[in-house]
Amino acid sequence: MAKSGAAPLIAHVIHRLDFGGLENGLVNLINLLPAEEFRHAIVALTTASDFRNRLRPGIEVIELNRREGPDWDLYPRLYRTFRRLRPAIAHTRNLATLEAQVPAWLAGVRGRIHGEHGRDVHDLDNQARKYRWLRRAFVPLVQRYIPLSQELERYLGAEVGVPARKIRRICNGVDTARFAPAENARAWLDAAPFTTSGRIVIGSLGRMAAVKDPLLLADAFIRLVAQVPDGRARLALVMAGDGELRPQVAARLAEAGLASICWIPGSRDDTPELLRALDIFVLPSLAEGISNTILEAMASGLPVIATAVGGNSELVQEGRTGSLVPRADPETLAAALLRYVVDPELRRAHGLAGRERAVAEFSLENMVANYAKVYREVLG
Repeated sequence: MAKSGAAPLIAHVIHRLDFGGLENGLVNLINLLPAEEFRHAIVALTTASDFRNRLRPGIEVIELNRREGPDWDLYPRLYRTFRRLRPAIAHTRNLATLEAQVPAWLAGVRGRIHGEHGRDVHDLDNQARKYRWLRRAFVPLVQRYIPLSQELERYLGAEVGVPARKIRRICNGVDTARFAPAENARAWLDAAPFTTSGRIVIGSLGRMAAVKDPLLLADAFIRLVAQVPDGRARLALVMAGDGELRPQVAARLAEAGLASICWIPGSRDDTPELLRALDIFVLPSLAEGISNTILEAMASGLPVIATAVGGNSELVQEGRTGSLVPRADPETLAAALLRYVVDPELRRAHGLAGRERAVAEFSLENMVANYAKVYREVLG
């Protein structure tokens, strides 16, 4: 229960607290919002990993250990959690947590916010009627919606029927001091099976999940190596992140005989250093909201190749900061990679333009200020 005179508590409800773009944005937000104005707790419907260690001290993380399939006891557990915490605001994120708005309302939580950060792997184009109707059912309960991209903002208004007065679009922000180009030579990847000297290093960071489509990059890299003269000596691939597709990615590259020039290290906590070791960044997703990793790559001075889905086209400026390619198209991705491999000046120019855009338009401070404004609106 909140102490008399204490700052209002915001209960952030997410599916799982682990390494990922949504979770990274949440941690940045909690750590940078003024502690004297807002308190925070994180309610993970499933579990929380060591990613919680990035939170500033004093943030309670609650794991509800949701079971696979129907878990009807989850809702009483959520109700009891909200009754104990007595938050001023319940802030759910994405479809997987939207139903938590009901126990929050029943528990007397007066402020209710829902964020849409990206698409669901089972509804890549937001066309499933059952998900649209589910979202519509919750419109009366939710006081503010926060879509991260223009596309999600349009979907909430035009397809779900959320009134414009309830929508506040907030783009992700990036720490441009933490994510910055290497001052001198490119960073080394000491744990990689290859040396980076003389190689063009292509990389991607993200969950090895179906919606992120890491196999697309693996297949494109296999094609690229075959197209570049002496490609095995000139190229290398880094794919950091964990998930159910990681063994398949490793197997696909090993079958092509490329294991010695590919590094698939799993989850890492040294993202800025990893990005500074790359020459080209790729995001091969099937669906996205506003990608934190694209912003981090741009801030790190890298040209970005991304699939033309979700909010990626809002971040990557075709022909200026990077390239956009169709999803699930390894041949086109390989061709885009080849353009950067053969043209170092193009890599440099697009990387520099991406860095300038990240600094000018996607500051972390602006993101935090916008969230604080929405929280004050709801509290007021």
